[in-house]
Amino acid sequence: MEIAELITPQSVIARLHVQNKRQLVAELAKRASVLTGLPERTIAEVLAERERAGSTGIGSGIAIPHGKLPELSRFYGIFARLERPIAFEAIDEEPVDLVFMLLTPQDAGAEHLKTLARVSRLLRDRTICDKLRGCDRAEGLYVLLTDLTGQPP
Repeated sequence: MEIAELITPQSVIARLHVQNKRQLVAELAKRASVLTGLPERTIAEVLAERERAGSTGIGSGIAIPHGKLPELSRFYGIFARLERPIAFEAIDEEPVDLVFMLLTPQDAGAEHLKTLARVSRLLRDRTICDKLRGCDRAEGLYVLLTDLTGQPP
């Protein structure tokens, strides 16, 4: 699945101001609620449950919080560039400033894993991350994310 199928210009946040991981999850859930029509609390709970199983901070300032919800019929993504890095219990113990949240249907199975891998590959590219960190407009971030994903994985 291409990144352009996951996000819209409205689901990209250029300067998200949060103080900690808990606030980040709450803010992502609030925004995802608008996109999906599901209650904020339901989304926040599934994201928090996944974080309890192990941090989705993959290192180098990147986190990919994700969860599966039975009420969803399609995949949803939200990308956020944080105003300031926050502690996220990432595997390298470095603070996080680039976040891509992914919500998928409960029965997504292998497609869920493939999509997570796609997002991870994209955000593990240092050049792409430098461009994302250098952009402070949501429209620019959206173009970077969707144009870059047109390249072969």
